[in-house]
Amino acid sequence: MAWLPLPITHAIGHILAWGIILFRNKTRDTAITNIKLCFPELSATEQHQLMKKSMRELFKTFLESGILWLGSPKRLNHLIKEVRGEEYIHEALEKGKGCIFVAPHIGSWEVIGQYCSPRYPMTSLYRPPRMAAMDKLIRHSRQRNGAILAPTTPQGVKMLLQALKNNATTGILPDQDPRDSGGHFAPFFGIQANTMMLLPRLAQKTGATPLLAYAERLPWGQGFILHFEKAPEAIASRDMNESVTAVNAMVETLVRKLPSQYQWGYKRFRTRPEGQPWLY
Repeated sequence: MAWLPLPITHAIGHILAWGIILFRNKTRDTAITNIKLCFPELSATEQHQLMKKSMRELFKTFLESGILWLGSPKRLNHLIKEVRGEEYIHEALEKGKGCIFVAPHIGSWEVIGQYCSPRYPMTSLYRPPRMAAMDKLIRHSRQRNGAILAPTTPQGVKMLLQALKNNATTGILPDQDPRDSGGHFAPFFGIQANTMMLLPRLAQKTGATPLLAYAERLPWGQGFILHFEKAPEAIASRDMNESVTAVNAMVETLVRKLPSQYQWGYKRFRTRPEGQPWLY
């Protein structure tokens, strides 16, 4: 896939997605459940249409990974058609306390690291994928431009803190269910969602500036637009309920802008508050 032009890669993804759209499977069922929970105001037909669009975007995400992981830096730069809000990164680093890229699972989040790591010193947490054979490839891809990968352990968190104290950057995926590692419940589309506390704690301890970061996928394989936007100041609140609520509200606002490019196949509401029923 890395050798193919992006429009052809996306066209293949569009075709292959029909397999997951037409036949029942866990990913499709999870997407339908999430969309019904988050967009109850949509008709059943509209919900189904959004599911189909999201499955096509999901396959595009999978297939374009070849280009992002193995393509030359020149080719990757060519695919980035516009960068909006990069001045906010410069403003954050001028303060001398580092910058946290808050990158939800929307659009092509892998592009964020590929763009930022060679331009701004970057340390990020990394958990090996379930497919062990992919580990070497992903590590090589993310480290080739200078990114430092930290393990998802207390030692890795210390590496993030030290990087921010050295006025470097890090990236956080804020919409993952932390499950056994702990979290704090806060509303996401009006539903209590177990939300990671790492982002607020990093902002509180270091004074680093959080910036919303996402790569919007353009239609017909045209490439990507990178967005960097100011995050709510409440994210750094010492009131954990206030901070994680601000995180989820920020992500929700973004998802409403680009609903088809969100990763609806992920069980975001897997962990439930005590006494509440399983949703999937």
